[in-house]
Amino acid sequence: MQFKYNKYAVKDLLKGFGSHAVLILVSITCLFPLAWMFCSSFKTQQTIFRDMSLIPKEFHWENFAIAWTRGGFGVYFLNSVFYTVAVISGLIVIASLAAYAFSRLEFRGKGIIYSTFLAAMMIPIPGAFVALYILLIKLGLVNTRLGYILPQISIGLSLAIYILKTFFDEIPKEIEDAAMVDGCSTIGIWWHIVLPLAKPAIAVIAIFNTLAVWNEYILAMIILQDKAKMPLQRGLMIFQGAHFTEYSLLMAGITITVIPIIIVYLFMQRYIIQGIAAGVAKG
Repeated sequence: MQFKYNKYAVKDLLKGFGSHAVLILVSITCLFPLAWMFCSSFKTQQTIFRDMSLIPKEFHWENFAIAWTRGGFGVYFLNSVFYTVAVISGLIVIASLAAYAFSRLEFRGKGIIYSTFLAAMMIPIPGAFVALYILLIKLGLVNTRLGYILPQISIGLSLAIYILKTFFDEIPKEIEDAAMVDGCSTIGIWWHIVLPLAKPAIAVIAIFNTLAVWNEYILAMIILQDKAKMPLQRGLMIFQGAHFTEYSLLMAGITITVIPIIIVYLFMQRYIIQGIAAGVAKG
């Protein structure tokens, strides 16, 4: 029996080692381009192809200063921060109110409206661009910040409502009944009780949509023509067109666009698993 136990233990050890080796290899293939991009951003145009080492011999921080000022990345960066905060805030408020209404209130056409929101998730986003652009023209929102923010809120609304409604359905109604006895209104229950309890689900929505808004390019290309209103990804393509052969500056510009979202993801990644386990999985 002792021999069998050792045999199975060695087998499990080798199996675990093989799985970890594969995961490490995949991680290296994913991280190497980022590492090369980051290190290349500190090199000069002359050394970027001659110096193949990841760690440059000299760090040229002026590449970031040139990209930030001459490339306009300071304006693009602030625009992306503004758009991300505005979209996430609007999305959470609208989706949580709608999800709470679908979860707790009874009204005519509730099932049809909710099913319509779910069906909207099956429509490919590029397939709605023509109708969206025509609508924005009629509303006078082309080349405006509001015209860029509202469609992105609409894009993330269906999934956010589904996630939050699934979470709200699991909240005991006795908690809300006790709050009503104490004189709390429906809006007060939503704000003081429901939203705090739904933090894991809200975190999942915020993280996924932050990634989507920060990396969005196609919608910005269609709607925005004014450079002062463009987000980072749109500005990066303009910078790339102007400095296509200046690879060190181009790598610095790409690094500016990538680093903030990597930092956000590293700090918030644990909430993804927590939110899915606490909210979505309950459905």
